[in-house]
Amino acid sequence: MNAPVVKGPFALGEALAAREQAALLRSRVATDGASGGRLKVAGREYLNFSANDYLGLADHPAIKAAFKEGIERYGAGAGASPLVTGYSRAHQQLEETLADWLGLEAVLLFNCGFSANQAVLKALLGKDHLLWQDRLNHASLQEMGSQLPCKMKRFGHNDMAALERQLEPNRGLIVSEGVFSMDGDQGPWRELAALAARSGNWLMIDDAHGLGVLGTEGRGTLAAQGVSPARVHIQMGTFGKALGVAGAFVGGSRELVEYLVNFARHYVYSTHMPAAQACAVSQSIELVRGAEESRARLARLIARFRQGAQALGWQLGASDTPIQPLLVGESGAALRLAERLRGRGVWVGAIRPPTVPVDTARLRITLSAAHRDEDIDRLLDALGSCPFVYSAGGTRDA
Repeated sequence: MNAPVVKGPFALGEALAAREQAALLRSRVATDGASGGRLKVAGREYLNFSANDYLGLADHPAIKAAFKEGIERYGAGAGASPLVTGYSRAHQQLEETLADWLGLEAVLLFNCGFSANQAVLKALLGKDHLLWQDRLNHASLQEMGSQLPCKMKRFGHNDMAALERQLEPNRGLIVSEGVFSMDGDQGPWRELAALAARSGNWLMIDDAHGLGVLGTEGRGTLAAQGVSPARVHIQMGTFGKALGVAGAFVGGSRELVEYLVNFARHYVYSTHMPAAQACAVSQSIELVRGAEESRARLARLIARFRQGAQALGWQLGASDTPIQPLLVGESGAALRLAERLRGRGVWVGAIRPPTVPVDTARLRITLSAAHRDEDIDRLLDALGSCPFVYSAGGTRDA
């Protein structure tokens, strides 16, 4: 029996059909687990080049043990928002650990990076402020910026001259990313910090994809670029990428954190992350701080992949981070290329609009310290077998 047609004010079916016609329809795939650069789906094992587990810590025995011990002590859930009874000693210890690691006065924990970003913008910016954002900032930042009473101005990606022309003194907040999630390149943080200081505006970094990977002890993009944390008023980072767990934080001055405790609605009105999760993240930070060998290995794998892919004629983005965009152009071609790779046992995600601009669909290839040299070579062999149209109309022979 056919399902009944749902009528009313929302054209859901038409919207879904339009996305499918444009090769933009999303669907979920239930996996059977991932570890060590591998992914299991429907009984088959694939090389996994889609995860953000950059240091291969998501399956680390010490982190899993810390999680289990946290559950034994605190239970499986927080039970309440942090201003009721959801804030535990484990949360406090994690905040102190983060502050020490990153050179911050204070830190506040959030359930995810999306809510952390939105909480900051909503709590700080009123109708008399201005917000400046890089055009390629994460959707959480762009979306909240468009909903605020203040005026949002977007500048060209990493275009500091364009930003400087837009800036007005003492009017608001400049926001950019450490490592951009779809392009893998870095924001120019020396220049951003200088412009913020000269104009008297605040500066915020979203370092979700730099934290743990870049800089001494994995302190992130600012450390890698030699920028003092004191020059950036707000730092946001996440625990679900290089740290291998989940959750996020916002850090800065004690005054900022106290303000957010009182005015950030995403924090005040949400059940807190489980204390056991905080225990796992604290253990992960200890591992990350000592993971110089893993970071060096990851850098070698990135260089190996880039050299091989460029030798094959593929167009890559300008990235020296674990995020390696292989530019395709047309959404349907990106989907076909990803499917071809899966047929060869390699799992890579096809990224399409609206996540990236129109005509810039790509494979978002992510590397991990858990990968081996032979895994990179197998990925390159699979790419070498693909005859698809790619990158602005160019073709590749079979």
